[in-house]
Amino acid sequence: MHEYTSTARVWGLTCPGFPEEVSRARRWTRDILRDSPLAEDAELIVSELSANAILHTASGQQSGSFHLALAVSSQVVALSVTDDGGTGTAPKTEHADQNATHGRGLGMVSAIAHRVVIHDSQAGHTVTAELLTSARPGGHPC
Repeated sequence: MHEYTSTARVWGLTCPGFPEEVSRARRWTRDILRDSPLAEDAELIVSELSANAILHTASGQQSGSFHLALAVSSQVVALSVTDDGGTGTAPKTEHADQNATHGRGLGMVSAIAHRVVIHDSQAGHTVTAELLTSARPGGHPC
C-alpha cells in the first residue's frame, strides 16, 4: 500500500447533550457496523462513553453536545467520544465499591477494548477505544 493512502473509513456525528441521544449514538454505531462481529461491543462502548460525557461534563448542560467519531479499517475499529469539558479532571477508570451505582463504565470499556486512550484539551476530553478486528482482548480471534 502506498504510504499516503488508506483504506480506513471514518464517520462523525454530533449529538445534543440530552440523555435520549445515547440511544441515537448506539443506533448510529449499530447501523455503520451492521455486519461486523464487533458491532455489539462497539455499541456498548459508545453507549458508556456517551452517557459519561452527558453525566460528567458540560456536554450534559444546556446547549451542550458530544461528538462521536468511528473509524473502521481492516485492522481496527476505533470509537471516539469528545465532550465539552467543563471539569477539572480527565476521565479515569475507577475502582468502584461493590454497592456503588456509578463508576464502572470506563473500567468496562477498558475490559472490552484492546486499548483506551484519553486526550485532554481545554476544549474537552476525547476518549478513544480501539477494537482489533483480528483478535479479542486476551488474544481470542473474532
